[in-house]
Amino acid sequence: MEKNYDQFKGQSRLPKFAVPKRYDLKLKPDLVTCKFAGTVDISLDVVSPTKFIVLNAAELSVDPKTVHFKSSNKVFEALEVGLIEEDEILVVEFGESLPVGLGVFSVAFEGTLNDRMKGFYRSTYKHNGEKRNMAVTQFEPADARRCFPCWDEPACKATFKITLEVPSELVALSNMPVEEEKVTGNLKTVHYQESPIMSTYLVAIVVGLFDYVEDHTSDGIPVRVYCQVGKANQGNFALHVAVKTLPLFKEYFAAPYSLPKLDMIAIPDFAAGAMENYGLVTYRETALLYDDKHSAAANKQRVATVVAHELAHQWFGNLVTMEWWTHLWLNEGFATWVSYLATDSLFPGWKIWTQFLEEATEGLRLDGLAESHPIEVDINHAGEIDEIFDAISYRKGASVIRMLQSYLGPESFQRALASYIKRYACSNAKTEDLWSVLEEESGEPVNKLMNSWTKQQGYPVVSVKINDQKLECEQTQFLLSGSHGDGQWIVPLTLCCGSYEARKSFLMQEKSEALDVKDLLGSSSSKGNPWIKVNVEQTGFYRVKYDDELSARLRYAIESKVLSTNDKYGILDDSYALSMACHQSLSSFLALMASFREELDYTVLSNLISISYKVSRIVAEAVPDLQNHIKLFFINLFQFSAERLGWDPKEGESHLDAMLRGELLNAMAAFGHDETINEAIRRFHIFLDDRNTAVLPPDLRKAVYVGVMQRVNKSDRSGFEALLRIYRETDLSQEKTRILGALASCRDPEIILEVLNFLLCSEVRSQDCVFGLAVSFEGRETAWKWLKEKWDHIHKTFGSGFLLTRFISATVSPFSSYEKAKEVEEFFASRTKPYIARTLKQSIERVHINANWVQSIQKEKNLSEAVTELAYRKY
Repeated sequence: MEKNYDQFKGQSRLPKFAVPKRYDLKLKPDLVTCKFAGTVDISLDVVSPTKFIVLNAAELSVDPKTVHFKSSNKVFEALEVGLIEEDEILVVEFGESLPVGLGVFSVAFEGTLNDRMKGFYRSTYKHNGEKRNMAVTQFEPADARRCFPCWDEPACKATFKITLEVPSELVALSNMPVEEEKVTGNLKTVHYQESPIMSTYLVAIVVGLFDYVEDHTSDGIPVRVYCQVGKANQGNFALHVAVKTLPLFKEYFAAPYSLPKLDMIAIPDFAAGAMENYGLVTYRETALLYDDKHSAAANKQRVATVVAHELAHQWFGNLVTMEWWTHLWLNEGFATWVSYLATDSLFPGWKIWTQFLEEATEGLRLDGLAESHPIEVDINHAGEIDEIFDAISYRKGASVIRMLQSYLGPESFQRALASYIKRYACSNAKTEDLWSVLEEESGEPVNKLMNSWTKQQGYPVVSVKINDQKLECEQTQFLLSGSHGDGQWIVPLTLCCGSYEARKSFLMQEKSEALDVKDLLGSSSSKGNPWIKVNVEQTGFYRVKYDDELSARLRYAIESKVLSTNDKYGILDDSYALSMACHQSLSSFLALMASFREELDYTVLSNLISISYKVSRIVAEAVPDLQNHIKLFFINLFQFSAERLGWDPKEGESHLDAMLRGELLNAMAAFGHDETINEAIRRFHIFLDDRNTAVLPPDLRKAVYVGVMQRVNKSDRSGFEALLRIYRETDLSQEKTRILGALASCRDPEIILEVLNFLLCSEVRSQDCVFGLAVSFEGRETAWKWLKEKWDHIHKTFGSGFLLTRFISATVSPFSSYEKAKEVEEFFASRTKPYIARTLKQSIERVHINANWVQSIQKEKNLSEAVTELAYRKY
């Protein structure tokens, strides 16, 4: 028999001789023994004569006696039934060929409710003080096969008729509304309406004890937010966002929401941020629940953007689905982009499109690696899919969509999207299908333009200088390692000269081009030497390098406050990347940073703060004598803004100021500003005596906790112990993750080791470990030693999946020596697995980039004078 199986092994896709049309699925989960049993009857269309049925199944036991195929009154019994675990397939052989046409394939199976947050799994919660299990599904990308045998590929769409048998006191939810419910004794059988045609990865089931809040959209669709008993009021904000967002998308996509109801539910153990299951969206608690008293402004914004992202998927992903995982970015990049569109419409004061630049930056940072990957990736094995749920698919994906929308114009773009949704509804599409609809609608060469951005990895840096009233532009592939790649792009260039009235745009198709800008130079209000800004408002996914003359003019324009927020952000971020790639000196970059001292905007300052953390670490590594000077420079740089905002929230201040205050104070504390740390400790002590005090609102907590940890060491542990007490007493997930992040900022390596061990104990949910991995500069070596010692345990606990990859990237990436890179390679040489390979290579490449940067900084002649001057400059 084995020999017949060989033809099905090692294939990336299932054979096409039978196509599923409808699943009749019955499941009976046991929440005490954590086992489940089920049966599935799958209506198939046999399209070519075959003796075999091959479908996906993993970690299930199948009873061969129950496997048969029924076609027009004839029953075919299975001759052989084999599970091939490494390929996650079930191969069923029949004694004779199955007739072409419709039939029903049946199978009974059993499985375990696992604790790995994928497939059909268990999550724990406390009810009246006792620990209980709930049963939850998480099927994307390829784990429906862990719950029931199925054609587990996005293109194999079918309808689902689901029935559950569960304890009668529990809430049991699925994609569709309940059709009927029968109670017998302490069990109930719940029958759900049949779903529209959909992919297996979107099927969902949740069984447990929940409260909910409910509302209706303007066209009558019932929306509910379910959460743990007693937390229902924390669902109101997400409910408000959902009820407003559904009608907005209905109008934008010119298509109604396609199901009779929408449920959103908070799950205590959840690997991702959220999952867009059709009609039953699952979330981490931090991404759905908002508590007026204990949630920070940043939490509120996270809930709004995540809810908008998941609801966008109900159209883009669920109604129209990618044909294969190669096109995952269509789902994720698109949902990310459109979630900003919705959030901006609901909360205009958040300036969310400026904050979108943070998404673009994350995409640019990952895509500056030689070990990045194109937006469209060939996927040959289910194990490779997890690693592409990354900043390329989501953030570069969203950024190139924004670039295209800005090039085509919003009206034409929206019309094309509506036709695309209409054309591919209830079906599957590839990247090129979207391009051809956009091309028809706009008349622009979208396919040709976009292929250069999705089919090759990386992006260009466009170098510009003025020569004889011409702007000379040259593009090369930007790599953070400082070397030049050989990619070439079609770049939608935009530029402004001296004012936002004088602007031009064109497509750059060659390696280098000279543009006539004499009309711009002539018309510009500031005759003489006007500033020139390329990539206006940062809508393009590329970096710009100015010659010294143009750089100086831009620095002057920043100080004179004539540039838009987005443009200031872009100049800062590009300059930082060029410095890291050793294309410009650190001293010139520090001089640019200094010109942002009076900046008011949240997004610009937030990026300035993240950059300052990285720069202070790299300087500490390269020139240890300068580390106190550089910290002093950053304290002086942020002091103006920190004093402007003060410690206490002001009546009626903006959401952005509320977020900024916490980030600024966090930075002041992390750079060792004594006054800030003393005030943090003072407020912390008041908070310890009175949890409801007004002196420590949620927006300040992270900063205060970080301040407290700056003074903790092995001889004075009181702050550490106090934070652990707060961790243990709170049941708010947002508060727990704030504390974990703060604990890691301690400067004493012995305490860091305790923190890391704490992450692996039963008090910390597996999903939350990653928040405590970003340890202080002083704790890096300790964290790496710990990772090596605990690797087998961590690997066993997390299995494959993206949480595991975070351990590697968080621990390895901060290093900056070639020796360390070698040590990491040697350690993982015998421990590599396909699902960590990409992350490992990227992390080691980051170490090399840091090491190059350190060497380049050590060679800078006037660095110490420049840093000292900046540190002691009087304002």
